[in-house]
Amino acid sequence: MGRSQSLPRGGEPRFGPDADDTGCSILHVDMDAFFASVEVRRRPELRGRPVVVGGVGPRGVVSSASYEARRHGVRSAMPTARARALCPGAVYLPPDFSAYSEASRAVMGIFRDVTPLVEPLSLDEAFLDVAGARRLFGRPAAIAALIRRRVAEEQRLTCSVGVASSKFVAKLGSTRAKPDGLLVVPADRVLDFLHPLPVSALWGVGERSAEALRRLGLRTVRDLAEAPPGLLRRAVGEASAAHLHELAWGRDPRGVSPEHVEKSIGAETTFETDVTDPGEIRRALLALADKAGARLRAAGQVGRTVSLKVRFADFRTVSRARTLAVSTDTAREMFDTAWALWGVLAPAEPVRLVGVRMEGLAPAEETPRQLTLGEPERGWREAEAAADAAAARFGRSVIGPASLLSRRDQRRVEKPTRP
Repeated sequence: MGRSQSLPRGGEPRFGPDADDTGCSILHVDMDAFFASVEVRRRPELRGRPVVVGGVGPRGVVSSASYEARRHGVRSAMPTARARALCPGAVYLPPDFSAYSEASRAVMGIFRDVTPLVEPLSLDEAFLDVAGARRLFGRPAAIAALIRRRVAEEQRLTCSVGVASSKFVAKLGSTRAKPDGLLVVPADRVLDFLHPLPVSALWGVGERSAEALRRLGLRTVRDLAEAPPGLLRRAVGEASAAHLHELAWGRDPRGVSPEHVEKSIGAETTFETDVTDPGEIRRALLALADKAGARLRAAGQVGRTVSLKVRFADFRTVSRARTLAVSTDTAREMFDTAWALWGVLAPAEPVRLVGVRMEGLAPAEETPRQLTLGEPERGWREAEAAADAAAARFGRSVIGPASLLSRRDQRRVEKPTRP
């Protein structure tokens, strides 16, 4: 699957999936021609053809182009009229952002199966810090390969990954790896990788500033790194000069910043047709609790209040909640509580949507866990954590929410019990 990248010239160090990734805990994952690839995924007859997504009118702009279209010179942000002149035989499609958002959520979910430290930059790229995932999944390059395999197998899309010791270099690595590749930049070889690149590779160097730098004889990152500070300030200004100088020496201290801390974590589903069968409701709540529990554990959170959301066919929505005696992150406890809340509601009306959510969150490592009388010392939480590890490697569909049920539960649909 895919390919690796290297710099094979002479005796220079090699950059690729087998390079030394010691200290390289930052990944930059970038989906390949994302919008166009999603369109090809749902229209397989377009595979191998140039595909352009964007405004199709006279004032339209290209949002995404397949690599077949890029070979004709078509690029993102290009006027569609110019793209048509360069590649008249391409298939031109208007964007479907709901489809791209759905695909993005699925891909980001794969990332979060591996680590909670995910910083999305857009629908199609994110930084990951995998330092804490090494014990479970191996070295960073192996984690990058695992992510690429899961994205390909589960989403039928490709991505390119840069593995490095900093966000800046990881992003450059993913760019060099495109399309469908993996590149590791060893921590002690950053300057060997960085200095031969053109100055335009540095963040903050656009077309105008690149031209200003080239007029001063600064064409490569090495030229810029070794330039006198006064010369650099005259070209791009004092603030930009300091920023570019640090990047040119491979210095980028920023860590991965996950999305804002959630006050609650949950999941919900809208049925294709309105539902009245309690068995179908039970199966849906089971799957939702499984998904919410996995997200809780990935985020290192526990919660005390389980909330059930029900939306009826007329769009009327009701919620019921119950606070537990002890905080938890287990899907089994979430499901048992949600199913009991459903029993309290006992609606006879058709249901359009159900949701399960855990509120009152706190860091798991700061929250003492108390065993319930009669509960085995190693029980549901350990079983679900083991399922998380398997799901991260092979996909959650392989495990399935049925693992939350006993064999007896799986053979029948219990009636909800009233508390």
